[in-house]
Amino acid sequence: MTMFHFFNCAILTFGPHAVYYSATPLSEYDTLGTSVKAALVYLGTALVKLVCLATFLQVSENDGFDPYQELLKALIGFIDVAGLYFALTQLTHRNISQNHKFQAVGLGWAFADSVLHRLAPLWVGARGLEFTWDYILQGLEANANLVLSISLAALGSLIWLRKNKPKTLIPIIYACAGIVATMPSITSYLRRGLGWHFPKVVGFELFTSLVMAFISWQLFSACQRPST
Repeated sequence: MTMFHFFNCAILTFGPHAVYYSATPLSEYDTLGTSVKAALVYLGTALVKLVCLATFLQVSENDGFDPYQELLKALIGFIDVAGLYFALTQLTHRNISQNHKFQAVGLGWAFADSVLHRLAPLWVGARGLEFTWDYILQGLEANANLVLSISLAALGSLIWLRKNKPKTLIPIIYACAGIVATMPSITSYLRRGLGWHFPKVVGFELFTSLVMAFISWQLFSACQRPST
């Protein structure tokens, strides 16, 4: 029963990444190499973030919300944006369109995040004798992170790769990218500042990811229309 629970949680956590790759044109254009490169860039940025967090953050004696510490975490979190910029603009990609490029990068980014942050807790905890919903919620959280990562990659491609954007949409694109990039700080405030329980936070993440995905899709479609 414990291994069955582990496999269920693992499929919920990592399965959507494989489904997204196989169910979209990404598999037809063989963009796996792009996703792997993006995952490696994510691991590099995660290492840089870890060094910065260990250097500049103080160890708190309580689990309360510290605005200064959270602001510092948010600033350090923008290293992810720098890594995403590198993955979208500096890596060599096969001859794929901008539409497929940002999806492949976002997919690799999200998969690396799930492996780095959820695989070990899942392996240790989900095989326990006592059933808990925490790892199912972590799987749902990974799904939300997948959607947010692809949305951020889409917005990043509009910012850095799309030159002929409608000027009226530029502030909206930057605002949406800022919201998605600061989602870890927002959820941290909900947990520690407002005392939200984990299921409520995951529900908020799922709802926000769908909203941001819809907005990103609309912005991307609007920027692809020929200007009149």
